This record gives sequence, C-alpha cells and structure tokens, in this order.
Amino acid sequence: MPISTENPTKGERTRAAILDEAARLATIDGLEGLSIGGLARATGMSKSGIYAHFGSKVDLQLATIEAARETFVAEVLRTALRAPKGIERLVAVCEAFLSHVERRVFPGGCFFSAAAVDVGKRPGPVHDAVAAQQVAWLGVLEQLAREANEAGELQSGADPAQLAFELAALLVAANTSFILQGDAGAFERARAAIGDRLRTAGATGG
Repeated sequence: MPISTENPTKGERTRAAILDEAARLATIDGLEGLSIGGLARATGMSKSGIYAHFGSKVDLQLATIEAARETFVAEVLRTALRAPKGIERLVAVCEAFLSHVERRVFPGGCFFSAAAVDVGKRPGPVHDAVAAQQVAWLGVLEQLAREANEAGELQSGADPAQLAFELAALLVAANTSFILQGDAGAFERARAAIGDRLRTAGATGG
C-alpha cells in the first residue's frame, strides 16, 4: 500500500500519533487490552478527543493493525529491498526483522507475533486482519526464496515454501526468547541458524 507524500492535516497527524501509541501499547497489553482511557492517559489527550477518531473498539483495533503493518513495511521490508535479489535479500529481510525486535521498535517485540497469540482463538475481523498479515509475511519470505532459487542460489529441489516456514520459525523463536526471557543472545543464535539453513539449501551445498 503506497504511503501518501502529501502533507498530512492536523487531524491526520493526531490520528497517526494515537495509532503509534496504540501499536506500542498493544504489544504489551494486547489488542484486547486497548482502551480509549488507556490511550488518553498515554497520549495526554482527552477521551472525547480519541473517540472522535474511532467509532468503536474494533475500528481502533483494525486501525492499529494497519498502522503496525505500515511500520513493519518501513522497518523490515523496505530496508531489505535495498539488497540485491537472491540469497542476499533473503538474509537482509531476516536481519531487518531481528533488528526491529532488537531495537524495540515495538516494546513488546514483533507486533504481529504478539497479536497472533492475543486474537488466535477469537474469530472476527481483528483475527482476520492479523492472520492476513501473517500470510503476507510468509508470502514475502517464500517469494524471496523463490527468487533465490530462480537465480541458481538454491538447490534445484529446494522448496521455497518450506524454507520460508523454517526461517519464519527461527525469527519468531528469537523474538519470543528476547521478549519472554530477556535473552539478547537469541539474536546471534537465530542469525547462526539462518546462515546454517541457507548454506544447507545453497546450490553448492556449502
């Protein structure tokens, strides 16, 4: 989704500030834990001022998910796309994911990993929005793996979907260890594991 280059209005800037704080809070309190009162305290705005931007809690949750998606695109995907196609770009997107968790872009780690646990058993539009983002993320990893395959950088029998799944699992494991246990060493272990997996999948096998 392209981001507008036009100067935002005051109302748009206020809404963006609210959603930025909402996304941060959601990684700590969960999407279900978001409240107008909590946002009012966090932003220093009045409840009525926040109510003016969102018609319901679901509207707030969906807007928060979209704001988090835009942050993820900026922090992870755009950064990685600067790397050349192939294994180098696949490594870059994994590194960008780890970096955004390590730098605590969201205080509770990966927004969508936290949200998946929060809404996993609650059917509805919020669940569907989070699920769609997870599918899209796996799709990006699979597409990058496929490009590496087409460039001859993976073994001919390598399955891009399987590789994408395994890389995503390693990234989530690092995120979980860091957030749950405060284990900063998880990032280096994830980087090492990703490197080992890609060498195994490489066209030369070495």
